[in-house]
This record gives sequence, structure tokens and C-alpha cells, in this order.
Amino acid sequence: MAKVSFLGLGVMGFPMAGHLAAKGHEVTVYNRSPARAEAWVARHPGRSAPTPRAAAEGAEFVMACVGNDDDLAQVCLGPDGAFAGMGKGAIFVDHTTVSARITRRLSEEAATLGLGFVDAPVSGGQAGAENGQLSIMCGGRPEDYARAEPVMASYARICRRLGDSGAGQLAKMMNQICIAGLMQGLSEALAFGEKAGLDGEAVVEVISQGAAGSWQMVNRHKTMLKGEFDFGFAVDWMRKDLAICLDTADEIGARLPVTALVDQFYKDVQLMGGGRNDTSSLIRRLR
Repeated sequence: MAKVSFLGLGVMGFPMAGHLAAKGHEVTVYNRSPARAEAWVARHPGRSAPTPRAAAEGAEFVMACVGNDDDLAQVCLGPDGAFAGMGKGAIFVDHTTVSARITRRLSEEAATLGLGFVDAPVSGGQAGAENGQLSIMCGGRPEDYARAEPVMASYARICRRLGDSGAGQLAKMMNQICIAGLMQGLSEALAFGEKAGLDGEAVVEVISQGAAGSWQMVNRHKTMLKGEFDFGFAVDWMRKDLAICLDTADEIGARLPVTALVDQFYKDVQLMGGGRNDTSSLIRRLR
């Protein structure tokens, strides 16, 4: 068992930190809104700290799951940042979806301080975090990953190192690119079936067993048909992730025509007031 701190207790971080505590790790949490940290401590063994630095002091591993590049830099750097509190040999594990650029910058900074750094964005949504069944895509030095992997196993269904620093974030971009296209296809199919007068649930029961099947189809078709879109990963966050994908594509010379189009469809949903809707809300603009 390890001494671990967890920074960021949103819909993903709250249950992930809970799994660490349930596995017997000694957990200290930090959240920008102290009330959220207090709520976590009321439900799990562990303690809270007032700053990232205070949370990180004495920790062998510091995990983070915050909002974006700026949020990550804020919890890592500066006099109250986690890096200032970490001892040499400690490892920072970032579960936030951010750019590979900030990941490499922070990894280099960590190395100068004698710290390890693993970028480890996750997929599986709120349900995956709550059930401890996340897919974790990692980048970083092999020795840092080898030490951190048993701790991440507390909430992982699968965890893999895919390359050096930034590789985990690049893999997460691939994940979001796939989701964007799949979700648009599923939305079009369900809306088409409605117009054709078919029983959407009955059709999905059949086609989900064939080549059209996907996680989105199995887990979201019923709520999409009912017009229910409150499942944790919001359109606002998806657009943040797709912006990272599109910016990176420009940098490396990749083409993402479908992703760029679906990003604009998500903008339509935002303009309809659905920024906090789940990503399956793409179907709203087809009705």
C-alpha cells in the first residue's frame, strides 16, 4: 500500500480517489472547492489538504484529474503547486485530458526536480470511474509507469504504457476522435429509425450483435431514444477535447474532416442550451 494524494474531485476524480482508499492506500485529497473535499472525507477513509502542495507532501504518488491545460499547470507549478511538495523519487500521474504539449512541458519540469511523471488519461466515463473499470492510456518512462501501474490498477479495467511522455494524451485523442464519429453515426441511425416508424430498441437489440455494435450503442441507445442526456461527460468537455485533437492534427499534418464536422454539431447542441448534456445529445439536433 502506498501514500497517495489525489488532486481534483470531479465526477471522475471523486470515485477514483475512493477506490484508492478502498484498496487500503493512505489517501490525501485536494479540491479547488473545499466543500467537495470535505464531502469525500465524510464518505471515505483519508484526509483533505488546503493546497496541492500540502496534499503532495510525503506522497509517493500524486494523481490528478482536473479540467484543462491551465488547471493542470496551476496544480503542478508555483509555490502552492504539487511539485513544490513532492519529494525526489515521487511520481506524478496525470489523469486529465490535456494537450501533449503541456504534458511534455510538465514532464520535463518534473525530471529537473527528480520526480517521475506519467500522463494517464482515462476512458470509460463516470460509470467507469464509479465501477473501477476505466481504460487508462499512459505515456512516460518505463520505470515510472511500472511503479505507478499497481496503484492505477485500483480503478482500471486495462492500463497500458503506449510510449514516451505525451503518448497517453495522443492515444486519448484517438479515443475522442472515435467517439465523435461513432456518436454521430448512432444519432443519425436512431433518428432515421424514428422517422421510419421502427422500434429503436428492437432494432438495436439486433444490430448491436453485428458489425454496427459499439459501447455507445449498447450503453446509450435507450436514453437517447427517451431524450435523457445527464450522464456525466458533458458536451462542453467534449468540445474542449476535440479542440485539442484538431490543434494537434494541424501540428502533425493529420486530417480530421469528420471530427471537425462533429465538433460543429456539438457547437449546435451548445447553442441549444445543451452544453452540460451528455455527449449522446447529438441526436437533439436531428429531431
